[in-house]
Amino acid sequence: MERREYELMAAVEDRLWWYRGLRALAAELFARHASAARQPILDAGCGTGGLLARLAAAGLRPAPLGLEYDRTAAGIAAAKSGRPVAVGSVNALPFADRALAGMFSLDVLCHRMVEPDRALAEAHRCLETGGILLLNLPAYRWLASAHDARVHNARRFGRREAVGLLEAAGFRVRRATHWNSFLFPLMVLRRLLSREHGDSDVRPFPAPLNALFGAVVAVERRLIGWGLDLPFGGSIMLVAEKR
Repeated sequence: MERREYELMAAVEDRLWWYRGLRALAAELFARHASAARQPILDAGCGTGGLLARLAAAGLRPAPLGLEYDRTAAGIAAAKSGRPVAVGSVNALPFADRALAGMFSLDVLCHRMVEPDRALAEAHRCLETGGILLLNLPAYRWLASAHDARVHNARRFGRREAVGLLEAAGFRVRRATHWNSFLFPLMVLRRLLSREHGDSDVRPFPAPLNALFGAVVAVERRLIGWGLDLPFGGSIMLVAEKR
């Protein structure tokens, strides 16, 4: 991708209902399961820095770090968040064993440049015992569409499959819930209509629609916060602990 495309993505992620809902849900679930830490927390595959900026603004101590494969995106993320962003791959994390207290990985294992088994093994190596890994993954192979091709997704996941991958890598899964459930029928319809030809869903939405969708996702966050694991939806969020 060219720099202007990353800059557009950086601007869109600060406003778009899906990104805002994703980051809020991830931060809330992580906070419920993580313990006080002396080691840093990593946003692995931080893109243009939306989540990293949120974590930095929350005043986490030690302050969070970022990792991004693309050098241009890493520079934008560092500027947005004010935090160091290493350039590297989740397939070979540039951190020592047990150097991290927690890790976020939002829509990273699905990327065509990532090997899920290797990435999870690296996460397990770098996390301290009891460290928390929070994953977000796109759901359902049959939902693959032009959007996935635009954002370089090579795979989508089932919930049981994702839990199995984490357990095989040495993690204990503490939560596994779908989300983006109430809007799921609209998502399926759009994806089926644009399966072969269409743009990415990462684009500006009309303000009223953006606000409405954001409110719907906020209701889902409240239900998940009450302990309800939603049985279907466009994404799967998992909280796992290193054994």
